[in-house]
Amino acid sequence: MWRIATKTFALFGVAAGVLASAAPAKADKPPCSERKGVLGVSRVVEIDTSKGARFGNMQYKDIDFLKPGEIVLTFDDGPLRPKTTSVLNALEGHCTKATFFMVGRMALVDPNMVREIDKRGHTVANHSWSHKMEGRLSTASATKEIELGISAVSLALGKPAAPFFRFPYLSDPKSMQAHLKDRGVGIFSIDIDSLDFRTRSGSVMMNRVLKGLKRQGKGIILMHDIQRSTSSGIKPLLDALAKEGYKVVHIVPKSPVTTLEKYDAIAKKEADRRKKYVASRPLASRSMVWPIASADQFPEAKPLKIVPRGLFKAPLPERSGIARPTSAKLRKSLLNDAKAEEKASAPSKTKRKKTHSASAHEAPPVDDWRKAAFSNGH
Repeated sequence: MWRIATKTFALFGVAAGVLASAAPAKADKPPCSERKGVLGVSRVVEIDTSKGARFGNMQYKDIDFLKPGEIVLTFDDGPLRPKTTSVLNALEGHCTKATFFMVGRMALVDPNMVREIDKRGHTVANHSWSHKMEGRLSTASATKEIELGISAVSLALGKPAAPFFRFPYLSDPKSMQAHLKDRGVGIFSIDIDSLDFRTRSGSVMMNRVLKGLKRQGKGIILMHDIQRSTSSGIKPLLDALAKEGYKVVHIVPKSPVTTLEKYDAIAKKEADRRKKYVASRPLASRSMVWPIASADQFPEAKPLKIVPRGLFKAPLPERSGIARPTSAKLRKSLLNDAKAEEKASAPSKTKRKKTHSASAHEAPPVDDWRKAAFSNGH
């Protein structure tokens, strides 16, 4: 087990207990932590949020438990299976741990992914119900966003999540800070922003993080496991962090969050509604990639039977160069003029018969155009 030393910090003039770990016993280290070139976990910090606490120097200066060169890896907004899986595999490749601040409705969509994150030893935390900006909401709506998110994430996880919360967009109204403190939930801001949502490039995301660390020397790093830049750039970033000698600190709660019965019922109702939706539409829960079927699964092929269509019975096309008039009266007038012109230029019956017998390849009469069109030149 981890041996924990208690330290006390001043928070709004009130003593708030935060527990910082000493080095773990060797037997507790993950098997891969002895490999060279991997980040591993340098230490675990167990945090007591029973009296409320705020972390992250971008917004708060209350508590700083990180030593020079230490970092905390955090991911927001998920889970989103294809991209979250890439992040998890990269973290596992470096034998390191992170904290995932999950959106409640995202967690209910894929509870198996939530449990997979927990199974791999990462901390599952909270990031509201639907990622609305808390500072723009009424007190009632903002409270519902927080509490329903906590209940939904805990329901998807199958047990209470960590009492850690990050405000969407880092929008932290004082009323909601006070609410979280009363609920014994810790607030986590950031030190370094990857800005991964502004680029699709993994290398751009990686360089932003490395520049921020070079400037500050340590910190809580914000990334999003729903962003393409993070899913593609996380492995190179972890490689670079290991090469630069940074140490990962894994944050864990002293005790889990306590959910509220009112919001547990709403979360359960939403989860049941999701299950019914998936049951009625089997493809809704299927992977985008389908398995390849074998040949014996296809029905026997039958020869294609072509049935010739009847003669084309549409009216003759209009004369080339004559636009279709919009007025019915004008159209009728032009049509009468065209018929009169055609009648005047047509040869007499005697001439037509004589001319036709003179040449077998001469164009057929106008009134016999269907026979000529479907004769195939014979």
